[in-house]
Amino acid sequence: MKLNDREWREFYIGGNDGIFKITSTSSGIDKNKLIDTGEQGNIPYITRTEINNGINLFVLEKQKDNCRIDEGNVITIGLDTQTVFYQQHRFYTGQNIQVLRHPKLNKINSLFIIPLLKVQMKKFNWGGNGATLGRLFRTKLMLPVDSSNNPDWVFMESYIKEQYKIKEDAYKKYVKEVKKDMNYQELISLDKKEWKEFFLTDLFPVIQRGKRLTKANQIDGTIPYVSSTSLNNGVDNYVSNSEKVRRFADCLTVANSGSVGSSFYQPFEFVASDHVTHFKNSDMNKYVYLFIAVYDNLKLPH
Repeated sequence: MKLNDREWREFYIGGNDGIFKITSTSSGIDKNKLIDTGEQGNIPYITRTEINNGINLFVLEKQKDNCRIDEGNVITIGLDTQTVFYQQHRFYTGQNIQVLRHPKLNKINSLFIIPLLKVQMKKFNWGGNGATLGRLFRTKLMLPVDSSNNPDWVFMESYIKEQYKIKEDAYKKYVKEVKKDMNYQELISLDKKEWKEFFLTDLFPVIQRGKRLTKANQIDGTIPYVSSTSLNNGVDNYVSNSEKVRRFADCLTVANSGSVGSSFYQPFEFVASDHVTHFKNSDMNKYVYLFIAVYDNLKLPH
């Protein structure tokens, strides 16, 4: 399936002529007003965070009587952060969450629609220009259409399923190739290894912070720009800047602000922001780097 083989058309996201029925969340509970009995709940509490599908924590189903739970199979949009996620299950939310509903929406075709929505959300920003209901009603979305000139839900779902199959086949091929080069050997478990503390300067002869590169000065390109985000291996953008920047490769990056401590192995050349520090040891390979990068998540002996 090819996207450029299809006919596309503009649609309003919401409103009388829009695709989706858009409403504010049914709950909108401040976090400090949630009922807390000390028990672990199983209802997602959705906020405007950009991670974990918007889920901040899980709460009890029983909340205050005036707070109604939102049903699942919807798309949520954060008012100020412009975060867009599909919510499969029933949920509560914090303030300023918009909810998009459509009878033909499902988990699969939402993966086609959400990236398109995110493109449109870039026109909004924090504060006075957020994704309010009125602004969403006036925003248009380009979608493939069927023979009746309506959104082609069947194509969107079929396209995503095909992409899943392509990714799955590529992964299976990759695993098969990797396994051929693997030699199994019995290893001592981590809790039986002897451990010792080392200063980072003992492990890494080269330690250097990145250099500030503001959004306004970033030039679109293909070089990963690594910053303090905890997502996508720290990659925040792709740039082509070559002057007044610091480029590194085959090293670790550690966030020194934002998602402080988030560490990733970077096998490729990248531009480093001043929000990360790079750690380099030419005697290390990617497997050693990966081991060290997840150090904090290992269950180590005390």
